[in-house]
Amino acid sequence: MISVSRADSTEDFVIAAGFCEALGALDVEMGRDHGVRAEIVMTLFHGENHESLARKYGSDEAIMLLARWEGAPAGCIALAPFETHAMEIHKFYVDPAFRGRGIGNLLMRRVFEEAKKTGRSTMLVNTAAYLKSALSLYEAFGFTHCPPFHTVPAEISHTEVFMSRPL
Repeated sequence: MISVSRADSTEDFVIAAGFCEALGALDVEMGRDHGVRAEIVMTLFHGENHESLARKYGSDEAIMLLARWEGAPAGCIALAPFETHAMEIHKFYVDPAFRGRGIGNLLMRRVFEEAKKTGRSTMLVNTAAYLKSALSLYEAFGFTHCPPFHTVPAEISHTEVFMSRPL
């Protein structure tokens, strides 16, 4: 059984930080095969701890959701405002031990529910081309490629994928 809840305690953000660390390690490992230096990946996209995650995603506007499978932490996803019209997905990760059980789908559905409550019109995501399963899931949820909405260094521009969809 899958449950999804908002991260709201130190323990929740410690769990989320563990998932974010695993996501960073995956990003570094896969990026290396595409000529992306680990330092730039970590500096730009990873490196948060439970305290910085709580500050960023423990507010009324930005949230972190945790998924559990039969009570065991299984994954996370975060959502934050982007400019005045959009919400952006961040920190989407499902532990490999729990993949294939619908956890990613449920996290996506729940993050859309939360985003719709904001009254904003667009959902955004920035991911890497080598994260194929994430790209497939975003496409299954109606995301399409769009122009970059963040500036990225030239040395990683070949791997960055920007996607959007209406809410």
